[in-house]
Amino acid sequence: MPTGRATGQAVPPLTERQEARRRRILHASAQLASRGGFDAVQMREVAESSSVALGTLYRYFPSKIHLLVATMQDQLEHMHTTLRKKPPAGDSAAERVAETLMRAFRALQREPHLADAMVRALTFADRSVSPEVDTVSRQTTAIILDAMGLDRPTPEQLSAVRVIEHTWHSALITWLSGRASIAQVKIDIEMVCRLIDLTSPED
Repeated sequence: MPTGRATGQAVPPLTERQEARRRRILHASAQLASRGGFDAVQMREVAESSSVALGTLYRYFPSKIHLLVATMQDQLEHMHTTLRKKPPAGDSAAERVAETLMRAFRALQREPHLADAMVRALTFADRSVSPEVDTVSRQTTAIILDAMGLDRPTPEQLSAVRVIEHTWHSALITWLSGRASIAQVKIDIEMVCRLIDLTSPED
């Protein structure tokens, strides 16, 4: 279904042609953001770069914010696929999650303009973008739970995962704004991941 529609109504799955069009749009969005950040992603340019009509683009993504949040979802899906092919190697769940998040962080570090554009979109997102933001959150949660090796986390573990997500997101913002070094980000991520050990059920 075209992302960005928050009508609450069931929308049929995309056809193969529609999915190919959506992928072109997301690719164009990522390319423009990689070159010039948030301000470089203009809907008209995205439409031209992806060879779709401007009206068609707006049917898929009602705004630039919807588009960039969907771009982040797409980037996380790629990261998740890569991480599944080469899982983290830490001995404990906390070590594996910390390694996973730092690998994701370094992937974003290689594309700082793109990372900045996506994070700004998440920050600016209002209630109309809630479905897309929720999808990004679920994707991040799935990545963390995979690293933990959990299928059925306890409520306490899910709470820890949410705190870890918040810390990772905050660390990304402070790094992008030049207020934290990579070394400091690593320390903060490793520290918050210790919550996983604290919330693990006793054997």
